[in-house]
Amino acid sequence: MTLELKHKKALTFDCYGTLIDWENGVIAALHTLGHTDMDNEHILSLFADHETLIQQEHPTWLYPQVLSEVYHRLMNDLSLDVDNEKAIAFGASVGDWLPFADTHEALTKLQTHFQLIIVSNIDNASIAKSARNMGITFDHIFTAQDMGAYKPDLKVFHHFIDKLSHQGIEKSEILHVAQSLYHDHGPAQKIGLDSVWIDRRRGKVGSGATPLTSYVEIPALNFGSLMESVILSPKVTNVRR
Repeated sequence: MTLELKHKKALTFDCYGTLIDWENGVIAALHTLGHTDMDNEHILSLFADHETLIQQEHPTWLYPQVLSEVYHRLMNDLSLDVDNEKAIAFGASVGDWLPFADTHEALTKLQTHFQLIIVSNIDNASIAKSARNMGITFDHIFTAQDMGAYKPDLKVFHHFIDKLSHQGIEKSEILHVAQSLYHDHGPAQKIGLDSVWIDRRRGKVGSGATPLTSYVEIPALNFGSLMESVILSPKVTNVRR
């Protein structure tokens, strides 16, 4: 199946996990705080469980608050003392997580053809730092802070689709680009939003920092990296409009 882009005006991106290397960001932040003797994949699995539950319990918390609470629960899992200063530092680390190596180049190429939009489980201050790290000016950024909800809540998807429709971009003209089957592709499939899977964990066992999900169909369009999706896509004839 080829990637059909000529009828699309906008690409909406999940950020952390798709554009920003959140798994290595999480592990690097824990290493900085002195937690170096860990099974990284086990930690990421625990992270997935805790983050999801906390976001469900506190949908209006800012993401650094969520991360701080994740840290508390991880330390309890590991039978380690909880240091509140370290918990706060872990929460603040998200803006320092680095982009994937292909992010800037791929987005630069795509920006000549489409509006680029972020839809993220994040706060405004952190996403501003991440956008600077990516070196990209996005056309729109929709955050959990602004929407009062975290993906996979359908409220998030209805919100940005409605906002874009007021700017002349219909749902059929949007392509959602994301790594997480749980946070992004499941909701996209429920509401009939076209999506492309950037499988950043291709070749790895398990689902890492993302919860397992059994109800999502694997998108027919899937790639191992963002740049791979650009290279393997047919030539795009449309320009930004």
